[in-house]
Order: sequence, then C-alpha cells, then structure tokens
Amino acid sequence: MKRSELKKQAKAALKGHWGVAILVGLALTGINYAVTLIPVIGWIVSLAAVVLEFGFAAFYLSVIRAGDIKFSTLFNASFEGFFKKLGTYWLQVLYLALWSLLFFIPAIIKGYAYAMTEFILLDNPEMTANEAITKSREMMNGYKWKLFVLDLSFIGWRLLGGIPVLGTVLNLLYVNPYYAATRAQFYEELKAIKG
Repeated sequence: MKRSELKKQAKAALKGHWGVAILVGLALTGINYAVTLIPVIGWIVSLAAVVLEFGFAAFYLSVIRAGDIKFSTLFNASFEGFFKKLGTYWLQVLYLALWSLLFFIPAIIKGYAYAMTEFILLDNPEMTANEAITKSREMMNGYKWKLFVLDLSFIGWRLLGGIPVLGTVLNLLYVNPYYAATRAQFYEELKAIKG
C-alpha cells in the first residue's frame, strides 16, 4: 500500500469525472455554509450535512470502483438509512469525546481507528453503528500510521489551500476531490487486505 500508488490510482479514477466531483464538493460546501448562515434552521441543516458525509464517501467509492458516477449519489446514499447514519456519526463523536478526556493524542489515534466507518457502513448497511465502528477499528489495526502519513502527504496542498480566495478555489477544484478519492482508494486497498 504505497502512498504514491494510492494517489496515482485516485487521480486515474477521477479522470473524466472532475466536473461532477467538483459539483459534489460545491454542494457539500454550500450546505455546510448554510448551517452557519441560517441560525434558525441551522440545526436541521446540520443534521443533513452530517449525513451527507456518507453520500460524499459513497460518491468517491463509485469513482474508485468505476461504478455509476452520478451527482445524485451524494443525496441518495446520504438519506437512505438516515437515522442509522446520523446515529453512527454521533456515536463516533461520543467515543472520541470520551477518548479526548485522556488527552488529545488518544482521541487522534481513535479518530484514525474509526476513519473507515462510513465506507464500511455503506458496504454493509445491515451492520449496526457500533458494528461498523468496531469493524473500522479492526481494519485499521496496523494501518493507522499509514493513513496518518498519507494525510500528511497532502500538507503542502493544504498550506496552499490556506491562501485566501486562491486557496478556496484550489481546494474546491482540485485538492478536495483528489484527497477524497485517495482516501476511498485507501479503503479499497485496506478492504482487499483485511476483508
């Protein structure tokens, strides 16, 4: 599982699909901004935004798997099993909050242990939230550091993304789709190894 190979495969999978990937990112970003701009109904929108992370993961799995790549995947995969996905998110938040009581490093480690939960639940909708989190923990055993280093390999892009205006455009048009596809590719490789 080489970082350079994961990134290369992610870019290859995105070829011909950058436009729809950018639209998916714009939609998710727009909804996340709506949460902060509309305080009265912001909490309702925030519930949708949380669950849309599952749709985002599903979209990038379809990109990596060369499946039926559609903008609508963002919404279809999000709202199917809405309450289970919402519960899974909040259960992860609860676990991470409890781990953070021991200091922030255990919480970071557990964050990486739970990193594949969304993908696992998408592939196994019959699982409970806790089963998906446990499966992620098992799959990531011995691979947390690899994912951490993979994330670090994007630090240059993230620093460029911090530049006002230019960074926002760069993130939306290139870095975010590239990063999301690489993480989906990591899951695919890990799934092939760990099952």
